[in-house]
Amino acid sequence: MSRLSGKAAVVTGASKGIGAGIAKALAAEGAAVVVNYASSKEGAEKVVAEIRAKGGKAVAVQGDVAKAADVKRIFAEAKHAFGRLDILVNNAGVYNLQPLEALSEEEFHRHFNTNVLGLLLATQEAVTHFGEGGSIINIGSVITSINPPNSVVYTATKGAVDAVTRVLAKELGPRKIRVNSINPGVVETEGTTAAGVIGSEFEKQFIALTPLGRTGQPDDIAPVAVFLASDESRWVTGDTLVVSGGLR
Repeated sequence: MSRLSGKAAVVTGASKGIGAGIAKALAAEGAAVVVNYASSKEGAEKVVAEIRAKGGKAVAVQGDVAKAADVKRIFAEAKHAFGRLDILVNNAGVYNLQPLEALSEEEFHRHFNTNVLGLLLATQEAVTHFGEGGSIINIGSVITSINPPNSVVYTATKGAVDAVTRVLAKELGPRKIRVNSINPGVVETEGTTAAGVIGSEFEKQFIALTPLGRTGQPDDIAPVAVFLASDESRWVTGDTLVVSGGLR
């Protein structure tokens, strides 16, 4: 039997990159998956089509996690589609690496509204739909341990994710809800490619610091999410799993 058979999951920001990889991996293990997207309907529908082509269950649901009304609708549609909720993957996020001099109120709030407030709103709503327990998987970043220049706002948001993970593990533990974080290293995605990270000197520098000597792929992250979603990790909560090829 598949490890997630009979379970249902919401993966935020799942139209591409790490989120898409996780959505497909959860579905491959038997979970019914809500593929959330903010703007890329085409990308989300492609992920859904790939899941269904392999016999899985998935639906695409639009919604901006930084907006409370959207979040409520995402989870209402998840419950309507699958009748239950067991897993939440807080993957939706934005990043724009800039020096301190380039900091603006707009960029600060854009980052924190999606990366932190969005995570909290999604978690707040998810726990009202969980049955007997559940698994929440936050996507942080190894950036909180390497602290590169020109990343102060993004790093601050991911530091908040680390803290939220630890706090909510304690707060939600009595309800049998586990909360963990995956902190990836540099991963090749549509986002990092569009941002000019892939193929840049920045990427080369971090590959040089990575013991396994390469950039990550979404498929390097997805199996860890499956583990945290499954009963195999039933004694794991409040933990941060750094999945970075050894980059620290």
